[in-house]
Amino acid sequence: MKNILNKVKIHPLFFIFVLIFILIGRFKFILFFTLLILIHETGHIIMSILFKWNINKIIILPFGGMIKYDELINKSLKEETIIAISGIIFQYIFYIIFKEIINYKYFSFINYFIIIFNLVPIYPLDGSKILNVFFNVITTFRNSIFLTLIISYILILILTLILFDINKLTIFIMYILFKETTKLYNEKEEIFNKFLLERNLYELKFKKKKTINSINKMKKDYKHLFYKDGKYVTEKYYLKKMFDIQYKI
Repeated sequence: MKNILNKVKIHPLFFIFVLIFILIGRFKFILFFTLLILIHETGHIIMSILFKWNINKIIILPFGGMIKYDELINKSLKEETIIAISGIIFQYIFYIIFKEIINYKYFSFINYFIIIFNLVPIYPLDGSKILNVFFNVITTFRNSIFLTLIISYILILILTLILFDINKLTIFIMYILFKETTKLYNEKEEIFNKFLLERNLYELKFKKKKTINSINKMKKDYKHLFYKDGKYVTEKYYLKKMFDIQYKI
């Protein structure tokens, strides 16, 4: 537990939000908001530990938390899904148990606001991770990143236009989401290359198989057979040849 606590980092904007709510006399509001955020992130952390995912750091933000991992990209889609939804599940269980005990009229509002907001499919919110798993089921790994980026940027723009007139503080939240989405955009090729390199270096086991003719058609949770120049070669063989050529160049 001490090791996990050492990985917790609090974003400066979180302190600003807390200070603003205290100054306007909403101490209870920000207290229960923070409590539910911590319960939410505890759900993600517990499931990550159970699946033996290596947590790098946990960042506490004004709208929730964000966990960074030192892990393979080629993790099970099933594990990704469970970890993505575990925060909401833990938070809701906590809410059901304590809603009659906690005597604060905005407690239900805070709970459902955090759940609904985290389900919005904007990177890196839980909704984007759940949607990304769905994309990985129906299309290629490369396409799933592209679709996640497109939807994230569109929703950031729409929510910024809608929420800015309602509450100016939301511009800071939208800025953080835009910054994280742009970071994903800048790293998309690096992520894809890491996806390929892991499959070249490690003995990864997948039950499902698919025949393709290009690395751009590779999918998560699949082992591939490449059909090139009239013959079939294994994924391992194809990627090894590809990386050998790159290294020589």
